[in-house]
Amino acid sequence: MTDRTQGSIEIQAAPARVMTVIADYGAYPEWVQGMKAVRVLETDARGRGRRVAFHVSTAGIEARYTLTYSYAPRSSGVSWTSTDASGAVKGVEGEYELQPTAGGTMVSYRLSLDLAISLPGFLRRQAEKTIVTSALANLKTRVESG
Repeated sequence: MTDRTQGSIEIQAAPARVMTVIADYGAYPEWVQGMKAVRVLETDARGRGRRVAFHVSTAGIEARYTLTYSYAPRSSGVSWTSTDASGAVKGVEGEYELQPTAGGTMVSYRLSLDLAISLPGFLRRQAEKTIVTSALANLKTRVESG
């Protein structure tokens, strides 16, 4: 999974606030499109999800996967990779990178999906782009709405 789709957005909040929303995996079904269920399986010393199981269903396509997270220092980001997956997804890798700005935080999101279903490359990249764009917009709304 070396091809990554990426996008960025500026959010009017400090990086620590953005990271708090990103790491609140249990709340994802409230604001992440298609997220049906999330279960934190293991936490790190700071209580953040280290291994988290997800169930996603959108447009009739369903997937379940477990991600292992690695947090960057000083609320500057988080990366993840799947340890198991079933349904439409064989693997997931990604990261959020957070950079402080004068008005808040520039958030960059990179995502790579290994699909279990056969799609031409351009359709896979379009699906990833849709996920990235939607995730960033929804994250911005969630953080800025308090």
